Amino acid sequence: MTTSVNHEEALVKAFIPAHRQERFLEIIAKPKKRARLLKELSHFKALNSKFMVEIPPNQQNPLALAKILRAKGAGSTCYIMSENSQLDGRQMDLETALKETVGAQMGTLISFVPGRLAYFEDEDGRCILERLP
Repeated sequence: MTTSVNHEEALVKAFIPAHRQERFLEIIAKPKKRARLLKELSHFKALNSKFMVEIPPNQQNPLALAKILRAKGAGSTCYIMSENSQLDGRQMDLETALKETVGAQMGTLISFVPGRLAYFEDEDGRCILERLP
């Protein structure tokens, strides 16, 4: 079973630029620093843009996103890292996670395949994060 630590470390190693990874790994390992990071997710600019996949405007809804993510290899469950305390640190099914996240404009990272496939949303927009094997 993949733990929350595995998901969070994989998110950092896959989608944060290499020169910033060490700092982010230290942050997620310490609860107080992690809490500050979660607040920063509302306007998060640390993601590596080369792994960000735009979502067509007509597909920026939970049902369409679920279909896209499944086609890219997402399973039925995911792990959530979010400024929304009701979602943060939880594992839940893909559809529920997307329904709770899409359009909420709260900084959220949803990991579907650790280090390979995720979804990101903040107040500024949303995208799929993908690293091909």
